[in-house]
Amino acid sequence: MKPQFTPGNNMAMKIPSHEYQATLAFYREVLALTEITSPEPGSTPRFAFGDKTLWLDKVATISQAEIWLEIVTDNPQAAAEYFNKAGIQRCDDIEPLPADFKGFWITSPSNIIHLLSSQ
Repeated sequence: MKPQFTPGNNMAMKIPSHEYQATLAFYREVLALTEITSPEPGSTPRFAFGDKTLWLDKVATISQAEIWLEIVTDNPQAAAEYFNKAGIQRCDDIEPLPADFKGFWITSPSNIIHLLSSQ
């Protein structure tokens, strides 16, 4: 049985250090999106992006920005098998996930990173 997939609530923009402050200012000041960042010190800036949340992550080890998307599935195990049969590569080492997290990372054929998470 094919697992069901729906868009998740989260999008992450991975931004190189040399572009981070200008990008943050673009979303805060130029676009003036509603910021929903946690008040905890060191929290990743987050913005309301329609009914989604846009996370702006500073990453020192990249040279250009990347977009990462969340996809929700009703059955992560079936989804893993489905993607394997379809030749879609898992990339679990891209970023650590909590040990009890029910999901994994994949990359699309055009190298867009997707977090597969359970409903």
